[in-house]
Amino acid sequence: MFGKNLKYYRLKNNMSMKELADLVQISPMAISHYEKEERRPGMQTIKALAKALHVRVTDFLANRDESLVFCHGEFRKNSKLSAKQQEFVKEEVEEYFGRFYQAVNILGGEGLSDYPVLHSIELSDSAEENAQKMRGQLELSKSGPIGGLIEILENKGILVYLCDIDNDDFSGMNGTVNGRPYIIINKNMNPQRIRSTIAHEMAHLMFQWPEDMSDKDVENTANAISGAFLFPVSDMRRELGVRRRAITNDMVGVCKEYGISMYMLVMRANKNGIVNDYMAKNFYIRANKAGWRKNEPARAKDEETRLFYQLVYRAVTENEITAQKGAELLHESYEKVMEECSAMEV
Repeated sequence: MFGKNLKYYRLKNNMSMKELADLVQISPMAISHYEKEERRPGMQTIKALAKALHVRVTDFLANRDESLVFCHGEFRKNSKLSAKQQEFVKEEVEEYFGRFYQAVNILGGEGLSDYPVLHSIELSDSAEENAQKMRGQLELSKSGPIGGLIEILENKGILVYLCDIDNDDFSGMNGTVNGRPYIIINKNMNPQRIRSTIAHEMAHLMFQWPEDMSDKDVENTANAISGAFLFPVSDMRRELGVRRRAITNDMVGVCKEYGISMYMLVMRANKNGIVNDYMAKNFYIRANKAGWRKNEPARAKDEETRLFYQLVYRAVTENEITAQKGAELLHESYEKVMEECSAMEV
């Protein structure tokens, strides 16, 4: 496990092998040998590596579950992430779910719901129809706002990880771990963008995508499904009417109710004839000047992952593990775990 952990912490610090090697005064080839488990460094070198990567020596010795089989989704072909950054995202996913499945195994495999069959929905030409199919697959109502989206997915057996990726060019990706679907989301986005990205990645997981469909068309279709999933056309007409003469402040309230951005609302309203092209274009110009393209003010409640915490807290309260072990699994403080697992005072 030393090599796997060394690689993870090197990538987490955004270092190349040469950069790390220069810091500890060894060769890049030596780093490569260590990461591939072809050689094991001496204790002095291990200490130097730990210091350079701002970790404890014991962090290199943390166990990884080698029984986990990952199938990572592909990064978009137009992704601006470097090869090193893409590699880190995958390492981050495997490190996180390695800790997650430790908690699952401690509880004897309990705590995970059955997940829906992947790529089981036939794709139609209508985004509205596709969105209704996806709502149906998740046993949601045909209309109305969708509350905590992550909680809904976790209850349906789909794993979600809010990952701290300091790069605006990465929003999310999907894959499977031991056949179970996961979605990873860059948590450094506003709440409504997180929700739309989750719905977008769900579309990738749930639908049967034609092999001859271009990457651009796949992404555009997934975006359209995401919008119709979060804000169905029937709701839109009820909330906004059949035609608007202007984009008005009351629309912000609708965004907050449905947990979507003004960009999404205007785009869908324009596509469905409620807002004309001139109004939509004028809005986009003003919104871009205000920096809303990537940093629109929050319109939704924060999405949170709860399942991992629930599993660990249960293991601690049932004395399956110590609070210290729980803190290590969650990467939280001992005090926080103790507080959450202490008896409730009424």
